[in-house]
Amino acid sequence: METIMDSYQRFLTGDDSGLTAIIAAYKDGLILYLTGIVRNIATAEELTEETFVKLVLKRPRFDQNSAFKTWIYSIARNTAIDYLRRNKRADISLDEAPQIADEEDLERTYIQREEKILLHRCMKQLKPEYRQVLWLAYFEDFSYREIARILRKTTHSVETLAYRARLALKNILIKEGFEYEGL
Repeated sequence: METIMDSYQRFLTGDDSGLTAIIAAYKDGLILYLTGIVRNIATAEELTEETFVKLVLKRPRFDQNSAFKTWIYSIARNTAIDYLRRNKRADISLDEAPQIADEEDLERTYIQREEKILLHRCMKQLKPEYRQVLWLAYFEDFSYREIARILRKTTHSVETLAYRARLALKNILIKEGFEYEGL
């Protein structure tokens, strides 16, 4: 079975299907991650494309000191930071993004949708670095070590940020009336 690293190596040797495999593997996750940073899904899509364009034009060398996913998320984060430096943030709600509906159980779908909306609304109230740490840890399944590489922080500071972010999110959720046993 071919790995993403194999796909990148194929791409570097001139096989465009390697890039196609990389885009298929990371496009959606990068869009969602970048939406959390720039707070605009259309901009996040453009920045995701720009991340892949950087791979095509610059063909950066992957040093294999981290996972490929960590490396590409770092490139995307830096692309978003560059964008934010160049432009002032325009706020568009994640709530405007299309929601996937479960047709089998309308009530459960409605409750899940409302919980997602509440969670996104509450996450928007967090400090940006809290929001990023939670997103990378819980939605992208990165380890704290990988998050530390992406955010250019120590593992200990990421652990501390994650702890504080969870507490802050829990307090916001409680204030908003969210009831869940796992909080």
